[in-house]
Amino acid sequence: MKQISMKISHNNIIVLATLLLLFILYGSGAALYTGFFSMQVFLNLFIDNAYLIIVATGMAFVIIKGGIDLSVASVVALISMVSAELFRQGANAIVVTIVALVIGTLFGAGQGYLIQRFQLHPWIVTLAGMFLARGISFLISTESIVINNPSYVWLSQHKIHVWGDSFITISVLIAAAVVVAALFIGRYSSFGRAVYAIGGSEKSSVLMGLPVAKTTILVYTLSGLFSAIGGIVFTLYMLSGYSLHLMGMEMDAIAACVIGGILLTGGFGYLIGPTLGVLCTGIIQTIIMFQGTLSSWWTKITIGFLLFLFMAFQRIIVMRKEKSALPASKNKPKFENKVVNL
Repeated sequence: MKQISMKISHNNIIVLATLLLLFILYGSGAALYTGFFSMQVFLNLFIDNAYLIIVATGMAFVIIKGGIDLSVASVVALISMVSAELFRQGANAIVVTIVALVIGTLFGAGQGYLIQRFQLHPWIVTLAGMFLARGISFLISTESIVINNPSYVWLSQHKIHVWGDSFITISVLIAAAVVVAALFIGRYSSFGRAVYAIGGSEKSSVLMGLPVAKTTILVYTLSGLFSAIGGIVFTLYMLSGYSLHLMGMEMDAIAACVIGGILLTGGFGYLIGPTLGVLCTGIIQTIIMFQGTLSSWWTKITIGFLLFLFMAFQRIIVMRKEKSALPASKNKPKFENKVVNL
């Protein structure tokens, strides 16, 4: 029980640090720039980054399990291309949505099966998946395909007013539903508990009788599904499909997980963390936009600095945890083997 409470407290520290960073960034923007502290600017963080919140949440499951998924950005681009091409061929929105979800889910399941069945490293398999999905996108078209489907255009442009003139879009509601579902899965399902256990120690999980093989496949299946949903949301946001969409976005998803307190070595982290991480990076982008003279590359520079900071912070916490656990292991009673003469 002591170890469990310690692990929870460490998670709380990292998440609280992310929340503190979020407030500092937002407060700095509000203090420096007129109009920054407004409801719509805050809501725009969710509108502009809804797809990334969804993809990063799926990535969080994979990282907590102890893996990685480099294919997520390419899957999102593939979904945008497939959706745009289907609309160009006259398909309706329901058919397009179903096809997109099936493609993403099967793509993730295939990667998970290869990783588990042949004991391949996730980096290699998902790197191959990244090239495969991006290549298929180019096979569909090398040009951008504009979506003119009336129902999709309406969904994309429909505003849901929340306070005065401030509004959100359908994409924000989808992202919120995905995050809530992820929190429920991670906390209350046997699958979620298995993900944390396997990420902590796969060998111990095998000895405990947990379904390691099944969980591995399901984790990548879930990541593929979330990437498909993220692809649908991104397609709604852009109203186009393009093979070069979101080059390098998989790194943004990983960065959001790290800044949100997900430990890259696996085992623990809160699933709300990636959302907080995305909001932090989104605020940095907004501050640079309000500043007006800085290059967009300063966003990458700042995020890189934050990654170094949070990785060091995570490592310090883990080292302190290991150090505090060491005296307890030394104080355990030792049992000697004795020969009993009958």
